[in-house]
Amino acid sequence: MGVVAPSAGIAPFGELVRRVMSGEPYASARRVSWVVDNGSSHAGAASIRRMAEAWPTLRLVHLPIHAGWLDQIEIVLSVIAREVIAPADLADLEALAHRIPAFEPRYSATAGPFDWRSGRAGLAALPRRLAAPTPLAA
Repeated sequence: MGVVAPSAGIAPFGELVRRVMSGEPYASARRVSWVVDNGSSHAGAASIRRMAEAWPTLRLVHLPIHAGWLDQIEIVLSVIAREVIAPADLADLEALAHRIPAFEPRYSATAGPFDWRSGRAGLAALPRRLAAPTPLAA
């Protein structure tokens, strides 16, 4: 569920959480875990308390500092930076807001979960797979 916001911060992150947690299957789940980095919009104990108060079934799980390679959204954002933003001449935030949703179905159709059992060969192939061009939907 992609969102393009004019800025980052606690309020845009809270809005994303609201959108996700208000829909099924998350709204009726007994527990929902969000794996997050230590970005300022969701870092630390204050963020954990804020989310628990707003969404009692939500648990924030923070990745270790400097462990971006574990963060699946960082991998997706890297692909978006290379495939959606870098090759395009985007006039404004609205143009980006249209281009990213056009990219999502194509990426979702080809993306797969990171296979932790892939071993050395699988890990060596990951950068090539991520760097492969992904054509945008028309």
